Amino acid sequence: MEFWLTAALLTFAATLIVLLPLTRNRQGFLPAEKNDLEVYRDQLQEVEADAARGMIDVASAEQARLEIARRILGAEKAGTKTTSGTDKARSGRFLAFAAVLAVPLIAWGVYPLFGAPDMPSMPLAARLADSPERNSVDQLIARAEAHLAQNPDDARGWDVLAPIYLRLNRGADAANAYRSAIRLEGENLARVLGLGEALVEISGGTVTAEAETLFKKAAQLGPDDVRPQFYLAQSEIQDGRSDAAALRLQAFLDKAPADAPWRAQVEQTIASLSGGAAAPQGPTPEDVEAAAALGAEDRQAMIEGMVQRLDARLRENSADVDGWKRLVRSYMILNRRDAALDGLKRGLEALEGEERADLQGFAAGLGLKAGSATQ
Repeated sequence: MEFWLTAALLTFAATLIVLLPLTRNRQGFLPAEKNDLEVYRDQLQEVEADAARGMIDVASAEQARLEIARRILGAEKAGTKTTSGTDKARSGRFLAFAAVLAVPLIAWGVYPLFGAPDMPSMPLAARLADSPERNSVDQLIARAEAHLAQNPDDARGWDVLAPIYLRLNRGADAANAYRSAIRLEGENLARVLGLGEALVEISGGTVTAEAETLFKKAAQLGPDDVRPQFYLAQSEIQDGRSDAAALRLQAFLDKAPADAPWRAQVEQTIASLSGGAAAPQGPTPEDVEAAAALGAEDRQAMIEGMVQRLDARLRENSADVDGWKRLVRSYMILNRRDAALDGLKRGLEALEGEERADLQGFAAGLGLKAGSATQ
């Protein structure tokens, strides 16, 4: 009812504004032709008076009368045309008046057939939910986050949002989303594998101990999925066991279908691992035993000291490719990516030929790009 009342008032106001000028009388003064007739009649009277007083002769007076009479006839004809034009103008105003009145009458008659005045308004949130294909990625994420803020127990919502976070390199958000889905509905291949990938993203490419445990679970949940095997092989490469990584991938490849789309990639990885030099050795048993007996802070300090001593030794003897591998891997384990890149750069500058390529391939397995270290 409020809509119709508002529409009626607006229509009446608009119609009134248009009609008022059409009702005004535009004949506020006499036409020019009527004024001319009055002037000509005055001139004729003056000629008669001048002739009576003898100021002009009879011939001149007659000629003046004829000229004035001719002008009067012309003015009367023009006045007739003006009257006709006035009638036409009045007719035009009448048609305009009728047209202005017809517009609202037609509109009010047609709108109820096609319009929907009672349809409720749709706010922005409802529009986003009604047509998600029109939204940008940020709008979709905002919509999903708003939904999950109100429905935190919607495991399906977390399943949808987690891989989006992961593709956008938002590792921490992806990990939280995967953990929420696992808490609500338990583990499956997609959730366990996704959580492991999120942890690798957070660590800057390093497969942490927790991520390795998740990839082992994923390998059990999806024995035919190559992704967990790749991550587990990367973990073995980080630990300096390239031969074990090659054996793992080869064993998986032996039982894989011949037309598997990832077969060529696995074969290439195995070939690069098999052609590498001997894997670098980790800490000695004595080092491990000594570290285990220390507290967390002392153990961290001990590891830092070992890495610093190795770094100092390589500055004096830079031809040790295995030493450079251990240094780069140690810095990655300590989550010091910048230091690992610096060590890689110095190692590539010190080594040549196959040893340089070997260090470069080893660093690539840790998620370090040699190009960023040499530029």
